Amino acid sequence: MTRRTAARDGAELFDLVQGFVKSQVLFALVELRVLHRLMEGAQTAAALAASSQLSTDRMDRLLRAATAMKLTTRDRRGRYGLARKGAAMVGVPGLEDMIRHHAAFYRDLSDPVALLRGEVDTELAAFWPYVFGADNAKDAETSDRYSDLMARSQEIVAADTLSTVSLGQTRHLLDIGGGYGVFAEAAALKHPGLKATVLDLPAVRPNAEARLRKSQAADRLSFVSGSFRDDPLPDGADTISLIRVLYDHEDSTVAALLSKISDTLPDGGRLVISEPMSGGDRPEIAGDVYFSFYCLAMQTGTVRSAARISELCQVAGFTGIRTYASRRPFVTTVLTASKSRG
Repeated sequence: MTRRTAARDGAELFDLVQGFVKSQVLFALVELRVLHRLMEGAQTAAALAASSQLSTDRMDRLLRAATAMKLTTRDRRGRYGLARKGAAMVGVPGLEDMIRHHAAFYRDLSDPVALLRGEVDTELAAFWPYVFGADNAKDAETSDRYSDLMARSQEIVAADTLSTVSLGQTRHLLDIGGGYGVFAEAAALKHPGLKATVLDLPAVRPNAEARLRKSQAADRLSFVSGSFRDDPLPDGADTISLIRVLYDHEDSTVAALLSKISDTLPDGGRLVISEPMSGGDRPEIAGDVYFSFYCLAMQTGTVRSAARISELCQVAGFTGIRTYASRRPFVTTVLTASKSRG
């Protein structure tokens, strides 16, 4: 038993050591669109190499790695096909964009000790400048860059959030920091009696409104320009949502925002928070590894546990706080709260 345990531990430790190599294999598969091309059917390494500017030997090396990672399959004739996980890679909205975006994150992690000591001017801090205030995200190019990435990855977050909590009793939803309105639109499409307002920075407005006008729920969707730090929140909503917002910001900003939301909501109004969370006293692999260090590279914000978010909500005057079991913690965890009556 001791030998078996040692062998298993050794294999798991080696998997940690080779983790970066696996991520780079994945990056190469995405950049070369290998998985997309295999959607057409099984192919040889030579056929895939011809249009990738790789030698057959090196394409075969990449495909064998992908097969070991269970993204592709290899038959007896040496042809490669798409495995179930590989097909999922192609089908998940925004996943390939996030993998390409990781090139900057990996460069920020090239010296993790320096990152932990705060000695690195990180690329991610430049990529997400809005977290330092609205004045840092005034130009359209900067706004489009981060809003495009958020919109492409938000569909799966919206789906998980709306399958966890029901907005069936909501009349008017205000989605703060809602970008191009992916979550607001998903909520309106799922609940025909719901209208939704998106609040985000002025630079986001042109692309957001263009997208919302094309929606089947366009008559129930609107956009309001503003900064939740500096501007009053729009009145009239009985539910306010924060979808991947809080972990971008420091505690003082979060506390001020929650207090502002509490002042804006009517008695009994509802708050929905959805984002990746720390495991708290029981660290969790997605929140306490990936998202924790991602926030570190952003140079602001932090991944919080549900318990910590609950504390901040209580201080702001919320009651009835509930955290829901997460189907996919690496996508999101959901917490709801109500403004106390009276």
